Amino acid sequence: MRSVKSLLAAGAATLISSVAFAADMPIAAPPPMYAPPAPPADFGGWYLRGDIGMTNQSAKRIESTLPAGFTRTTEGLGFDSSPLFDLGVGYRFNNWFRADVIGQYRGKANLHGSDNVVGPGFVGVNNYSGSKSEWVVMANAYVDLGTWWCVTPFIGAGVGGSYNKISGFRDDGVSYNPLLNNSVAYFADSGKWNFAWAAHAGLAYKVNPGFTVELAYSYMNLGDAAPGNYRLFDNSASGPTSIKIKELTSHDVKLGVRWDLNSPPAYVPPPPLVTKG
Repeated sequence: MRSVKSLLAAGAATLISSVAFAADMPIAAPPPMYAPPAPPADFGGWYLRGDIGMTNQSAKRIESTLPAGFTRTTEGLGFDSSPLFDLGVGYRFNNWFRADVIGQYRGKANLHGSDNVVGPGFVGVNNYSGSKSEWVVMANAYVDLGTWWCVTPFIGAGVGGSYNKISGFRDDGVSYNPLLNNSVAYFADSGKWNFAWAAHAGLAYKVNPGFTVELAYSYMNLGDAAPGNYRLFDNSASGPTSIKIKELTSHDVKLGVRWDLNSPPAYVPPPPLVTKG
């Protein structure tokens, strides 16, 4: 009996000493709270771009020298569609503004149209045919309007120069004065540089941080164009031409890609807190 009492007394003493030791221990501080990462700063960098598309071109009128008292009415002046290709390099200044410089080739587009000419005792028609192509160098600036589900609408504008070339130009004429006359004039190929400008709008889809696909529309004003010297089919006359094709414009639809040459810095979370037990 005495041994049982001694065992109970020893157990009670041990329990009391353990509680007292635990009360004397300091309470561990909670782990530190990490603040959420700051939003990433605007990121800029160089990029390459390329586009393919189709043109829908037109001209305002054809001009040429007429004798006094003669008038002209232009009918059916226009061009067939043609492909376009361009390459460029650009720089993104921040998340909303970027700029690039492109070189663009616009393929040959067949030309068609006619002039009805009326004068004292004269009536005639000139039927025109040929083709037109351009080389364009242009600097563009764009404003990105925000991003939703990886899609960014944008608008932009550009200025530059366009080398407009007229090839295979031909004038088939029929006149009555008062006799019926037919004539055919051939014109040498010729090109010239003009001031050009453009307006852009479109949607960009970011496939990954370094690659973006664009679907865009561009309105292009390419200036004027003119064929070279003329020669009548029977060599009865030749010389410089007075014909000019005025105010070439185009509505273009393009599919493009952009490759970023710099990748934005990735956010690395802080290492987890490690405590020693």
